[in-house]
Amino acid sequence: MQSIWNDLLGSEVRFRGSKYKTRTIEMGSGEPLILIHGVGGHAEAYSRNIKRLAQTFRVIAIDLLWHGFSSKPEFEGLLTPHFVDQVLDLADSMHLSRFAIEGESLGGWVAMAFALKYPERVKALILNTTAGIELNTENIKIDAAGGHESLRDRSIAAIRNPTRETVRKRLEWLMASPDRVTEELIDLRYQIYSNPETQNSLAGVFERSFGRPRPGALKEEDLAKLVPPTLVLWSEKNPGTGEDFGERVAQLIPNSKYHSIKDAAHWPQWEKSEEHDAVVKAFLLGV
Repeated sequence: MQSIWNDLLGSEVRFRGSKYKTRTIEMGSGEPLILIHGVGGHAEAYSRNIKRLAQTFRVIAIDLLWHGFSSKPEFEGLLTPHFVDQVLDLADSMHLSRFAIEGESLGGWVAMAFALKYPERVKALILNTTAGIELNTENIKIDAAGGHESLRDRSIAAIRNPTRETVRKRLEWLMASPDRVTEELIDLRYQIYSNPETQNSLAGVFERSFGRPRPGALKEEDLAKLVPPTLVLWSEKNPGTGEDFGERVAQLIPNSKYHSIKDAAHWPQWEKSEEHDAVVKAFLLGV
């Protein structure tokens, strides 16, 4: 049986940074690739990918601020600029002058915001079912009830009352099929959500993440300003914003490619890890 523990054998868990304490899971020695999870997540969102990608790249998966075991500063203003500052602090502390970034959901939003502010630092972007984009919706279908609203409700329930069942429901939203949520993943997320410090900080993150309109969300004209080569990585069953949304995002980014993973939802890197890794590797080796 595949397990997070076995997937991460040989990796190194560290705390990096100067301004912030950022927990990382690291492996490999090639060109650097930073992996950023989504809202409410943690570095193990990429546990099935780190070892395989580390055969080619220096992989660094992180806990965002207020998530997992990274720093939990006082909330001030918008969240995204703090996440961008965290990535800069991490990269500078590791002497990474230029690197690729993959961001899933919220992580994609952070990756785009970082690339807009520091384009010279970003070799390439992978936007994995990214959040943080407000599109003109004339020809785009958005299912708020099955997407944003359902995630909000499940997130708040899981952090206010962390039980194995509320955590399971939160994780099931990420998957095209609920049986892809393993008992080990539930145990891990339950332990993180039960930590009082993380529980309090994530409650604050969720309060600030699910409003409409989303402050600081990127517009279509912002996507046109992205400089790095970009892979828009979507999925057939992504809740809330389907393949037409991902295709439109790719059309708006000047130097981009699009790939959709079938029979996957919001965590294609977990559900279809081999395909995800092959597509990401091919893209990064070509830029």
